[in-house]
Amino acid sequence: MKVLISGICGFVGSLIARHLLQSDPTIEIIGLDNLIRPGSYLNTDPLRDLGVKLRHADVRNASDLETLPTIDWIIDAAANASVLAGVEGDTTSRQLVQHNLDGSINLLEVAKKYKACFSLLSTSRVYSIETLAALPVVEKNGAFHLARDARLPPGVSAEGIAENFSTAAPISLYGATKLASEILALEYGGVFDFPVWINRCGVLAGAGQFGRPDQGIFAYWINAYLRGAPLKYIGFKGMGLQSRDCLHPRDLVPLLIRQFRSSERNKPRVVNLGGGVDNSMSLLQLSRWSATRFGEREIAAELRPRPFDLPWVVMDSRLAEQAWDWRPGTNLEDILGEIASHAEANPKWLQLSAPL
Repeated sequence: MKVLISGICGFVGSLIARHLLQSDPTIEIIGLDNLIRPGSYLNTDPLRDLGVKLRHADVRNASDLETLPTIDWIIDAAANASVLAGVEGDTTSRQLVQHNLDGSINLLEVAKKYKACFSLLSTSRVYSIETLAALPVVEKNGAFHLARDARLPPGVSAEGIAENFSTAAPISLYGATKLASEILALEYGGVFDFPVWINRCGVLAGAGQFGRPDQGIFAYWINAYLRGAPLKYIGFKGMGLQSRDCLHPRDLVPLLIRQFRSSERNKPRVVNLGGGVDNSMSLLQLSRWSATRFGEREIAAELRPRPFDLPWVVMDSRLAEQAWDWRPGTNLEDILGEIASHAEANPKWLQLSAPL
């Protein structure tokens, strides 16, 4: 079986490759990466040592994909994953669209050519910002929680955000590129008769993640806390109560394998994948956790909100559990401990993964 993974030198792509090979050493993996993400080059030698055939290629350029051999399965893990991309920072709106939408289209053309199974790693950011921001929340134990007995819009419950939650704009430019990729992927699969699976992931976290303030927040926060780098709670009265759930990328692999091997046409094509309520935490709680490991330190506060920030986003993965017998396998404490151990062993990690 030949598997193509785009963005393979990134945190998620590299871990998926590693754990796919652990689950089935007969898999042949071809990896694509343009290596523009700071720190991504660190994964090249370890992947080659595992037998991965790496290609320095940019999925935005269709010509880079013309010489690919026959492929059985494509995992689209390449993306600019910042919700602020195209608005703030060093990526323009056009570059964002080229990375996240044009790249997926070029990979879909490869899937069309070889009738390959196509798995798109999408995001919780396809859900409506206005509807999420209006959810009733209360503070409890240093974190926002969904208010009990409150009137809720369709697609949200105490278990989190489900697949039928609103995707009405605004969802951010980043979210829009991913939602457009989802729609096109499903259309390609239907018209050209190849399997397509859309996996909407919550916050992914673990050791070796290239954390930045606008993405990889769990890894960034722990590394910055340990090294005494500036940290601040932004918006929401500067209290750090905004909460997210997190998921380790290796927990995606059992589901991906089941999807590839499935011949059932009645399986849901779109599922949420996240850590759920049990794997959720606020920034304030993450600081408290870090203090028990590294010692107390001060965190600054900025009352002005950051664009697209939300008080509470927890993924409801019950559909994936029902359809695929899938559930997250790594608990929050283990994820945080893994990140902390990696941070302690790599004192210059923030610099390695920072923008040039």
